[in-house]
Amino acid sequence: MIARMDTLDTKGRILAVARRMVQAHGYNALSIREVATEVGIKGPAVHHHYPTKGDLGAALARQYSDDAQTYLDGLLERQKSERTQFDDYIKIFRAALENDNRMCLSGILAAEHHDLPDAVKVEVERFMDINVEWLTRLLSLDAERKDKKANKARAMAIFAAVEGAQLIARGRADIRIFDETLRAYRTNGLIP
Repeated sequence: MIARMDTLDTKGRILAVARRMVQAHGYNALSIREVATEVGIKGPAVHHHYPTKGDLGAALARQYSDDAQTYLDGLLERQKSERTQFDDYIKIFRAALENDNRMCLSGILAAEHHDLPDAVKVEVERFMDINVEWLTRLLSLDAERKDKKANKARAMAIFAAVEGAQLIARGRADIRIFDETLRAYRTNGLIP
């Protein structure tokens, strides 16, 4: 039992370090050697859990998507107002900026799409689908919005707008840009 706990703890530490690394510098900057050094293990120990960089990237993106799904499902279960749920949604994107000016993991991975192994691409697309589906469900809670196709198109626009606002704010290293952009989106009716 202790060996299993150590293995899970090591895998978790590897993923945590890899996540910080990728959110700060992108997939191409992910280094098994640097992950191992920061975790305090040798490179072969990382390869024991994740045989290739692609395996590590896919596991990282999968965990990120799973966490997003859990978080978003929890938001809908709370049955708050649409605006409150949406405000809670955008807090997760803002939190990445507050954490050393990092990006959404899937957003930064999407920027490197051509360099990603297929297994990582699948998880990046899954994250996007999870977000668009959740936003579609949120928008569809309004009885006046019956058109699922229109709600899905708006959900995609909202997701792209939030990711874009995060990217621009990160590029300027100014979280106020994120906040101001989202206020402008709300004033003009793009977001709830």
